[in-house]
Amino acid sequence: MVTVCGTLSRRCLPLQPRLAAAAAPPLWLLLLLLLAAAAQCILADAPENASLVPDHVIRYAPLVWLHSQDPFRPADLLEHVRHTTPTLDQEPIPGLPALHLDNLALLNHAVDAGRVALTSNDDVTTLPPWLLGTLPDEAGRTVNATPCVVIVVERDHDELDAFYFYFYSYDRGANLTQVLPPLNSLIQDTQHGMHFGDHVGDWEHNMVRFRHQKPVGIYYSQHQDGAVYGWHDAAVERRDERACTRRPSCSAHTARTPTTRQPGKRNSPPHGLAPGTDAQTTHSHHIHDEVLIDYCDAGTAWDPVLSAYFYRFDPATRLLARLFPSSATAGPSTSNLTSFLYYTGLWGDAKYPDDHPLQKTVPYFGLKRFVSGPEGPLAKQLVRQGLFPDDRGTKSWTQRAVGVLMALYPCCLRGWRKWVALASLACVAVAAALSLRHGVRRCRRRRGYRKLDTEIPLGDVSATPLLRSSQEERRR
Repeated sequence: MVTVCGTLSRRCLPLQPRLAAAAAPPLWLLLLLLLAAAAQCILADAPENASLVPDHVIRYAPLVWLHSQDPFRPADLLEHVRHTTPTLDQEPIPGLPALHLDNLALLNHAVDAGRVALTSNDDVTTLPPWLLGTLPDEAGRTVNATPCVVIVVERDHDELDAFYFYFYSYDRGANLTQVLPPLNSLIQDTQHGMHFGDHVGDWEHNMVRFRHQKPVGIYYSQHQDGAVYGWHDAAVERRDERACTRRPSCSAHTARTPTTRQPGKRNSPPHGLAPGTDAQTTHSHHIHDEVLIDYCDAGTAWDPVLSAYFYRFDPATRLLARLFPSSATAGPSTSNLTSFLYYTGLWGDAKYPDDHPLQKTVPYFGLKRFVSGPEGPLAKQLVRQGLFPDDRGTKSWTQRAVGVLMALYPCCLRGWRKWVALASLACVAVAAALSLRHGVRRCRRRRGYRKLDTEIPLGDVSATPLLRSSQEERRR
């Protein structure tokens, strides 16, 4: 008995046998019928398979350890939107409907010019409960909160990039006392406990590159730049084949930047950036990035993919398509929930002006207490050649100078070493001055001799008065 897969019901229906007296069908016709049925089954299953998250994207998804003393936990995206008001130049935008994740992109066309900012409805210094987020349970799940977005970008048939974005409603910057010497002597903590670089909204991420469904490298966003490692690098902490990401802390509260450091270790980001600006298109140039101290510990474990939205990004069309885990039991979604990702504005307050009562400025370096919130995941260069973003930005000359100073300080400028360094520098300066003086003298000496344009034969030289006088003296 021959079976054929139905297109709609996906059930195999038996073909009624022909009459015994009838002749059997040709073999080629039977094979053609089977191939057509198989093609119908494949086409019927293709849309469903295309909407599933690849298994290896979930199997190797990073795990996150939240610092035990950081009060700001992963935050639900919709809850964040509900507690903010779209503003332009610190003024609310009138005439808007109730906003949610499926219509947030309408803000892109709500104003003719300028950047919209999702501004907190509350005074952030009072730390309203919604800013604190949701603490994961023992299984690592954020119950009734979805703070993670996973975006899959297919590079070719064999390679795939998976971006794991983590959202927090607030990011508290570093305390002034967390600055490394010698620059800490230039910054006095005149307002004890003041942090700089605070902002509403915070997008952080890891990116894992897969080749033949196996991870080969991972990118950790760290401040304005980041760090990359091979998947089997000794610096990458793994648990059950999954890379571990720890939320470091400079002290009790600080900026969150994914790191591979072991708990209890101290760590300065390799190429720092201001807290939370890792999802911004414009690159910031914060001097304090080079002089912060990060601490991490084995705090609360969070498994982001247990409460996440999944998408596929098409580099050609720059469009998103919703994906679902293979373990999902819910029926088809009535919404793609992609609008909030297309939103191009800020996910927090815009930087407060200098005359704002909450704004403070750190002396010497002009650091602000409150900076602008970040842009969303689509601003984070989802299409890139290597693990690093293709456009990593440039540092200011001041930031470069501070970086050189911090690199030389431990070996050349700390304690008694600075006197040795000064003496060595003085010797080099004296040697350079002497060399310059010798070179100038030698150059002048060469310029003192001039070559005559005409040649004078020795036979044509007549007796000069000097020779005549000498001959007369001999005669006498």
